[in-house]
Amino acid sequence: MKSIILLSGGLDSVVALAATKEKYNIQLGITFDYGQKSAAKEIKASEEIAKYYSVSHKVIKLDWLKEITKTSLVSESELPTDNLGTKESAEQVWVPNRNGLFLNIAASFADADGYDYIIYGANKDEGKTFPDNTEEFREKVTKVFESSTLHKPKVLAPLINYSKSDIVRVALDLGVPLELIQSCYDSKVKHCGVCESCRHLKNALKENHCEQYIEILFGK
Repeated sequence: MKSIILLSGGLDSVVALAATKEKYNIQLGITFDYGQKSAAKEIKASEEIAKYYSVSHKVIKLDWLKEITKTSLVSESELPTDNLGTKESAEQVWVPNRNGLFLNIAASFADADGYDYIIYGANKDEGKTFPDNTEEFREKVTKVFESSTLHKPKVLAPLINYSKSDIVRVALDLGVPLELIQSCYDSKVKHCGVCESCRHLKNALKENHCEQYIEILFGK
């Protein structure tokens, strides 16, 4: 048995890796560069995490995805800082069929090289506004791979029922090197502290009394 993980370098994918590496024998992490503002930071963080956990790492460029993405995650428009956690804020950072595309690319690797599982960091909080972070989506895409591949890899989302605060708690229990993660949507600093992803992370760290990591990641 061996597995692939979608590795962005952010909290969710890193904790998903740490939580399942041994049980599912994760051998490959795939990071996607689709022109997102934080691409360089995500790639660097993912490389460091892959090295830390001794998994192979591959970066795949998807320039065409940037061309069809109109939202602020990729474009020059400002990232949303209001109405966070709502359908409206989710639409402002939506990338067309992102997880569907990423999982299908990973499924091609799985089919070619005999990987049994594809793991990604879907979680409870983001599942409220992003449909590709839900259990329904995970089940359906796994069903698709039963007919679209010969090897029939299963998609796993080990954090699907966990909030961000829960995920930080798991990270602490597993000794995850949180100082290496990169969750920010912006490109200017490691963590801007005001985008939706940063604010979710910062709140989760506060709830777990992780002031030391707040200082490392946010500088305050």
